[in-house]
Amino acid sequence: MKITEIPASSLDPKPFIRAQTEAIAAAVGDAKAITALSGGVDSAAVTVLGHKALGKKLIVCFIENGLMRKGEPQQVVRTFRELGIKVKVIDARQAFFDALRGIRDPEQKREAITRTFYRDVFGKLVRESGARFLLQGTILTDVEETVAGVKRQHNVLAQLGIDPQEAYGYAVIEPLVQLRKDGVRKLAKALGLPKSTYERMPFPGPALAARVVGEATPESIELVRKATAIVEEVLANVRKFQCMAILHEDQFTGIRKGRREFGRQIEVRCWDSVDARTATPVWLTPRLLSLLAARLTKEVPGVVSVTYNIASKPPSTMEAV
Repeated sequence: MKITEIPASSLDPKPFIRAQTEAIAAAVGDAKAITALSGGVDSAAVTVLGHKALGKKLIVCFIENGLMRKGEPQQVVRTFRELGIKVKVIDARQAFFDALRGIRDPEQKREAITRTFYRDVFGKLVRESGARFLLQGTILTDVEETVAGVKRQHNVLAQLGIDPQEAYGYAVIEPLVQLRKDGVRKLAKALGLPKSTYERMPFPGPALAARVVGEATPESIELVRKATAIVEEVLANVRKFQCMAILHEDQFTGIRKGRREFGRQIEVRCWDSVDARTATPVWLTPRLLSLLAARLTKEVPGVVSVTYNIASKPPSTMEAV
């Protein structure tokens, strides 16, 4: 089914909110729905829309998959508590790391995360809660990249011929699927979400697993989590669409305290974009590049090399994996 895009320039948030809340309420009826917050603007906007439409019939969860940024669960719970929305944190770290064990191929990693999220973790939540619907923040760019074979986004199902009702036992509602990221930001602002949420950088569905080249072990995720925190802190005042740290799997020769050390490489990416369809690298100053290199090699254990991506999208993509 063809999706009709609503560009951000044409989006009138008030009637869109009214239409979507009415559609959600009509679809769910007297049943319950469930949604998973990730901390990003897409899932945040969907959660507020769902709360407006369903009130206490919406169960809001944060899936702690062990792949999120530093302090993510606490920040999400705090933000939504202030909006009067209760968030239940589900510890599913073991399930995700078990599913990722031994997998190195990027698409196989994404498939493992998708399967674990929808079938194992959410399937159990749905059975326990009695919810019949999953409300999720799929946007148009997610669908396009998946259908085109660029990379599979974990939240794209029907467009790949997957019937979630048959496969997982619940139906999926996607209120944002006609929008791109700039449209979602506009909507989120109108919904009353804080600036820290509606202007927040995009974060991939596979989370930090999309920023580890090779197997996403607990150890490699912890390294890229520390590197991510440093990159986001150093580049906090840089005008950008998104920035990130990528952990490469090869060993690199370095030297520390006068002795040879085989260590890891962090690749830094910082993008300028509007809607993530195309992007160009931000040309950081030598001072910032030097600061990134110094902090990453000093504060992230085992890192001996730091590089900066200068390729545009396309042919590059914003996430490495």
